[in-house]
Amino acid sequence: MTKQVRAARTRRALIRSAAIVFEQHGYGQARVALISSGAGVSTGALHFHFENKAAIAEAVVAEGSHGLLEVSSAIRRRTDTALQTLVDTSHALVDLLGRDPVTRAGFRLSYGGERGGEPGLPVQWQGCVRELLDEAAAVGTLVEGVSRTDVTAATVAATTGFEVLGRCDAQWLSARTLTGFWQLLLPCLAAPDVLPLLDPSGTVAATEAIAAGRPETEPYGAETATPT
Repeated sequence: MTKQVRAARTRRALIRSAAIVFEQHGYGQARVALISSGAGVSTGALHFHFENKAAIAEAVVAEGSHGLLEVSSAIRRRTDTALQTLVDTSHALVDLLGRDPVTRAGFRLSYGGERGGEPGLPVQWQGCVRELLDEAAAVGTLVEGVSRTDVTAATVAATTGFEVLGRCDAQWLSARTLTGFWQLLLPCLAAPDVLPLLDPSGTVAATEAIAAGRPETEPYGAETATPT
């Protein structure tokens, strides 16, 4: 194994360990020593990659952002309409929030008020939703007069709210819950001739993106960090 490959693996391990520690203890109470221990490296090795805890947090947000971008781009290439892309991407996002500590921590660090910096993943997701709704409106697949601002707010609030509720009950982050949300919303959103063509449970594009996106993910609650 080359030094570059080893360094990349160590960096990924540190980011994942940091995400788990931030989840368990919060940003303020997270200790650098616990993060390095969870990654199986020394604190000196951690500081080789990251100057301080804030730099690690920024890396967690950036990694979560990259993962969401990869998944959304893959789905967009496989779907025919912007509305189905939106549904499928939301399913992939909720799946990541349920299984991937980096995605969860990226959202929490962005909107939890525990650290400064850019808004991060919630704003990225909001922009993605609005872009797809604008695209749908441009080709006439939205109900006339529907407020894209209101639909964006409802979609972002629901998907991120499911993550908060899912901390106590994993069913909130299930495909069934999100499917029910779209079954309620799509009839108010999609033009009558488009609605029968949409699948609120997601298409194979979502399934494939989920499978390819993060093969190392684990179910919510399965991660643990080893204390020092």
